[in-house]
Amino acid sequence: MAAKRDYYEVLGVDRSAGDADLKKAYRKLALNFHPDRNPGDREAEEKFKEAAEAYEVLRDAKKRQIYDQYGHQGLEGSGFSGFGGFEDIFSSFGDIFEDFFGFGGGQRSRSRANKGADLRYDMQLTFMEAAFGTEKEIDVEKAEMCSACEGTGAAPGTGVETCAHCGGSGQVGRSQGFFTVRTTCGHCRGQGQVISTPCKTCRGHGKVLARKKVSVRIPAGVDNGSRLRLTGEGEAGAYGGPHGDLYVFIHAEGHDFFKRDDTSVLCQIPISFVQATLGDTITIPTLNGESELVIPKGTQPNDIFRLRGEGIPSLRNGHRGDQIVQVNVKTPTNLSKKQASLLKEFASLEERKFTSKLKTILKSGPSRAAN
Repeated sequence: MAAKRDYYEVLGVDRSAGDADLKKAYRKLALNFHPDRNPGDREAEEKFKEAAEAYEVLRDAKKRQIYDQYGHQGLEGSGFSGFGGFEDIFSSFGDIFEDFFGFGGGQRSRSRANKGADLRYDMQLTFMEAAFGTEKEIDVEKAEMCSACEGTGAAPGTGVETCAHCGGSGQVGRSQGFFTVRTTCGHCRGQGQVISTPCKTCRGHGKVLARKKVSVRIPAGVDNGSRLRLTGEGEAGAYGGPHGDLYVFIHAEGHDFFKRDDTSVLCQIPISFVQATLGDTITIPTLNGESELVIPKGTQPNDIFRLRGEGIPSLRNGHRGDQIVQVNVKTPTNLSKKQASLLKEFASLEERKFTSKLKTILKSGPSRAAN
C-alpha cells in the first residue's frame, strides 16, 4: 500500500492556510477530478478521494491539530480512516458541493437513497492487547443491501415509479382559506416514488438482515474509552445509499502486576533490608520480559526508579512511555539468634555514631548546628 501524501501538499497550500484558502484549493481539485467529468478514470477517482480526505482533516480544527503534531499515524490512532466511497464524500460535503456546482454532488440528482445507520461494537481487550495492539475478527449483524433487487426494493423486472399523488415532490398541498399548507405525502411517505411490486426477498425495504465478519486492526496504545471508526462497515443505506460506519469502543482489562497511567506503567517491587542498605542488582518483570534494575546503596522505602522506554506505545506517535518502579523495603521477621545479635551490634554502632555526632554539634554552638 502506497504511503499517504502530505495533506497540505495534496491541496497545494502552505501550513498556515486559512479556511478560505483551503476551500478554494479543494474547489479547484474537486472540479478537476470530479467523477462525472472523468468517467472511468481510476487515477482521477483516487485524486478526488485524496483531495476530499485532505480537506476533511484540515478544515476540522481538532483533526488538523492532531495531524500537524503527529501526522497520519496520529489520525489513525484517533479513529479517522478516510472515506469509504463517493457517496460518503457527497454525504459529508453536500453543502460544499452545493456551493461549487449549485446542488449536491455536481450532476448527481437527489433520490430516495440515504446513508445507512452507524453501528456500535464494544470490544474487550486484555491489558497486553491494548498496550501493543492486535487484530480481531468480529461478527456483526447488520442490514445489507438486498441482492435480489439490488437495493431498489422493487421486484426484479419491475421498477420504482413516480408517486401519482404528489407528482414526485414528496409533498401535497391543501388550501386553508387564502393559504396553502404543504405536508408530507402519505402515499409515498415523502419519498416522491412508490413501489408497485415489492421485492419478495426484502419486502420492499431494499435491505436484508445479515451477519458479516469484520477484521479490526487495533493500534498499539488504545485504552478504556478509545474509539475506532471503520468507514463503510455500518448498515447499508436505504435504496442503494452508502453504508454507515462501525464504531468500535475499547474496554481494556487491568493487570495483576502493572498499573497503567497513560503511556507509563507502574509497579511495586519488594526488596530486603540488606539490599536497600548495601545495594544490589535485581531482575524485574517488564512488558517485554525481564530487565535488570540497579538498587543503589542506601535506598529508602518507596524510592522511585524509572526504566526509559519500557512503557506503553503512544497512540499518536508510537513512542513508548516509561516503567515506573517503586521499591517496597521489607522489614525482616522471624530472625535467627545470630541475625538478631548482628542487628543489635549494628544498632549499637549506629547509636554511638549518632551520639558522637550529636555531641559534636552541641559543642560547636548554634551557628555550627544550623549548618
